[in-house]
Amino acid sequence: MKRIALFILTNLAVVVVLGIVANLLGVNRYLTANGLNLGALLGFALVMGFGGAIISLLISKPMAKWSAGVQIIDGSGSPDERWIVETVRGFAQKAGIGMPEVGIFQGEPNAFATGAFKNSALVAVSTGLLENMTREEVEAVIGHEVAHIANGDMVTMTLIQGVMNTFVVFLSRVIGYAVDSFLRKNDENSSGPGIGYMVTTIVLDIVLGFLAAIIVAWFSRQREFRADAGAAQLMGRRQPMINALARLGGVHAGELPKSMAAMGIAGGIGQLFSTHPPIEQRIAALQHAQQQG
Repeated sequence: MKRIALFILTNLAVVVVLGIVANLLGVNRYLTANGLNLGALLGFALVMGFGGAIISLLISKPMAKWSAGVQIIDGSGSPDERWIVETVRGFAQKAGIGMPEVGIFQGEPNAFATGAFKNSALVAVSTGLLENMTREEVEAVIGHEVAHIANGDMVTMTLIQGVMNTFVVFLSRVIGYAVDSFLRKNDENSSGPGIGYMVTTIVLDIVLGFLAAIIVAWFSRQREFRADAGAAQLMGRRQPMINALARLGGVHAGELPKSMAAMGIAGGIGQLFSTHPPIEQRIAALQHAQQQG
């Protein structure tokens, strides 16, 4: 319940902030007496499209800590905690990035990396992961998450999401205006957008939003293959990552909050909307690279 309430409140806050910014810039006045101002509409679409994605990225780390209940560790606790921190440190040095914050959260096997910047990210692993995997397999999973950071995946996904959001906002309103104009072409007394504009825009926001989500999910799946390969490179061999994926495929992977699902070691369900490829495909890709090597 806490996660759902936080998600709703955060999105409402983002919408309010973006609405204020759009108003201050004047780009929300794209419907004029002379028709549709495409320049203003593009500005509005950019603010709404990239604004939400960038804000989500900037607050991703504190949000992840709060929503997943991440406990930050510095290696001064138990031997296991010390080993986790040193493993992250070693991989970060190899990958040429700053030392991420390290955390543990309660839950089924999973892990994630998040943060707006490569040199101040967060790597978190679940208690279920630590309890169900060998140290070598956990090491591979940590390598996978560090590879995400080194590849700049959080920023890349933000940019892709921003582009998709912008297209959705822009196209839905252009098409909505065209439909409304067609429906009201014989109405000489009409002024301002009619019901055709509002209904078409709402419907297209939903339909195009689904199409955008499919494209974003496809990019996310490609990113997972690269992170798997990055983990193998950091460890110097692919078998630990193969073993970790095989182990993960045999246990119940923990569900992460919606805003963090794309950053986890295991993702959603549904082929088109899944942020992660099937475990079998990821293992096959590593095995193929192993044979080629």
